[in-house]
Amino acid sequence: MRLSWTIAFGVLTAWAVVGQAAGRRFATQGENRLAIVGADGSVEREMPWGGIHDIHRLPNGHFMVQRGAAEIVEIEPENGQVVWSYDSGKQGGNEGRPVEVHSFQPLPDGGLMIAESGPGRIIEINRDGKIQKTIPLKVAHPHPHTDTRLVRKLDDGHYLVCHEGDGTVREYDGACDVVWEYEIPMFGTPAAEGHGPEAFGNKCFAAVRLENGNTLISTGNGHRVIEVTPAKEIVWTLEQNDLPGITLAWVTTLEVLPNGNYVIGNCHAGPENPTLVEVEPKTKKVVWQFDGHDEFGNSMSNSLLLDVAGVRR
Repeated sequence: MRLSWTIAFGVLTAWAVVGQAAGRRFATQGENRLAIVGADGSVEREMPWGGIHDIHRLPNGHFMVQRGAAEIVEIEPENGQVVWSYDSGKQGGNEGRPVEVHSFQPLPDGGLMIAESGPGRIIEINRDGKIQKTIPLKVAHPHPHTDTRLVRKLDDGHYLVCHEGDGTVREYDGACDVVWEYEIPMFGTPAAEGHGPEAFGNKCFAAVRLENGNTLISTGNGHRVIEVTPAKEIVWTLEQNDLPGITLAWVTTLEVLPNGNYVIGNCHAGPENPTLVEVEPKTKKVVWQFDGHDEFGNSMSNSLLLDVAGVRR
């Protein structure tokens, strides 16, 4: 049974309840829809929405996502109403400047960290939209679309930044200094244009600081996930064809589960490959996958697990 209704807020027109279902329950976006997918793979709720590069769920159950190029909004999930927003394209002194936001993070004090590509900075704002802190970024190849992908503020106050255009992960301290950086290697493979499995590059998408102090990195169009020590040694890697019957393409989101498994986003991989894969890292065994191409198309870049507490991402 499908239930839907219209709400009075711009392009937000409907959520639909399709059913409830075991696997993983998660939120994602694709085919111009923001959706919650049940553990059985069915769509529980959906609403019209454009592309995103980051998504979070707040303690109150609301979701934060990107809308358009540079606006962050908070959505009340029961009716799809936007209850708060901040537009980096118009606020914070950015009016008239090219700005894209590919990453943001709710902070424990209720504020928000936002990575602004174009201005080349990280800002922290309060819920009144006032900037509380600014971290200028080191960008060798500046561009509003590629300055950053996912950025995370760490428990020690540092910032772990994926610089897509530079092919480099940099860690900044609270004083705006780069204290660690890692250039994604090309592994002896020449660059190749495109987005699918045939392409190749080092456009890193996500980086997660592990409990052992190493950093887990998705290499984007490098088709790999690698674990790197503080001394920049690769101690674990998941290659493009390591998983039987699965080809990795543009590797995007990373979620590290309390049981040690990794959930990996596999974007632009075509209809014959899953869009999400859960892997046991020691054995590289696939313990769950979501084949989302038919439902969400070939550009499902982001997801957020909803059924597991204590995930590192």
